[in-house]
Amino acid sequence: MDFNFTEEQQAAVEAARAVFSGVVPDAVPSPALVPGAVAEDIDRPLWAALAAGDLLSLPLSPEHGGAGLDLIALCLVLRESAKVLARVPVLETCTVAMAIQRYGDEALAAELLPAVGRGELVLTVGANGRSGHDPAELAVTARLDDDASRAAGSKADGDASRAAGDTSGTTGDTSRATGDTSRADGDGGNSCEAVWVLDGVQSAVPWAQTANWIAVPAHTGEGRAVLALVSRGQDGVTIAEQVSTNGELFGEVRLDAVRIRRRELIDAAGAWEWLHALLTTGTCALALGLGEAVLAMTSQYTGKREQFGFPVATFQSVAVQTADRYIDLRAMEVTLWQAAWRIATGGSGTLPPAGDVAVAKIWASDGVRRVVQTAQHLHGGFGADTDYPLHRFHAWAKQIELSLGPAAAHEEALGDLLAAHSLD
Repeated sequence: MDFNFTEEQQAAVEAARAVFSGVVPDAVPSPALVPGAVAEDIDRPLWAALAAGDLLSLPLSPEHGGAGLDLIALCLVLRESAKVLARVPVLETCTVAMAIQRYGDEALAAELLPAVGRGELVLTVGANGRSGHDPAELAVTARLDDDASRAAGSKADGDASRAAGDTSGTTGDTSRATGDTSRADGDGGNSCEAVWVLDGVQSAVPWAQTANWIAVPAHTGEGRAVLALVSRGQDGVTIAEQVSTNGELFGEVRLDAVRIRRRELIDAAGAWEWLHALLTTGTCALALGLGEAVLAMTSQYTGKREQFGFPVATFQSVAVQTADRYIDLRAMEVTLWQAAWRIATGGSGTLPPAGDVAVAKIWASDGVRRVVQTAQHLHGGFGADTDYPLHRFHAWAKQIELSLGPAAAHEEALGDLLAAHSLD
């Protein structure tokens, strides 16, 4: 078996390194020095550079202007982005785009995805629910507006009857009818088209204030999990400012009788679960890249810092601690690629892909915390200096750890999967 990355995946890594090479982690104020968010917007020049380098379109199919690569390639790019703390929503935008491409309305995909690849649209997703403790889809309800549906059906029936009864129509009339239909489809406020109504709250939504579209998991009256695409400026959408642990601007997205068109709701079975698995695996890739950068930073520091006339890196206690963190990173890496491979290829296994994702989360959540804690310890007081970037990496690592959740919870989920599936 060949465990090497493909030429296309390796090319994606090289392109990402070239784009991220000029990014400075301390380009915005430190979260330790400002009371609110470190910035009001994403890094727009970097976002444009990613689009110009065709990195935002990597997971999109060629028909949507993309390279047709998979989750593994996206994780490789995310790994590089975390090494410099890139302030761009690559994870959220690309994973939501992948979900639209796989499960969404074809016309909507054709409309949105090319613009995503060009960097013209920013997508995000509410994956934390109201409090972060309960499944995100339980925080929002989605109900079918029966009155609007009946009105739309009556209008369609009436139009069909008139069209059937009018034998004197011309080509020009047909063109005008087609144009009228297009305008109706494009009118998000048309009551005949807005057939789903959303109510609820999603908290800690990344980049909510700057995203063009927000993917919102919800549940129907029958308990089905669905995925709604909501425009940020839509009637009934309000966004309250929240600030993440690493100082980024998040938003509490409140939906008050928000009406969306049928094509903007993805009700395919497993769509939300698949998107959630993409988000989780991508977050594990961020944890790996950040941890690798921090360990390299620690190695450089301990190699130069001298005590008793020798570099502290030569001391046994220092060497043992850094070796343990290296093992953590290698475990994070192998479990990440296993999970990404299962999701990307549908590869078979004793457990479903959720088992591999749980293992990756266990290592990423605990591993990234141990790496930054060891780095802080070995840097001494210098690691807390706000003129040195380590404190910022520590804040990002804590945000990633909180996003993934505690390892104990993932171990419990893994145990449930093991109990539910025979290992014969």
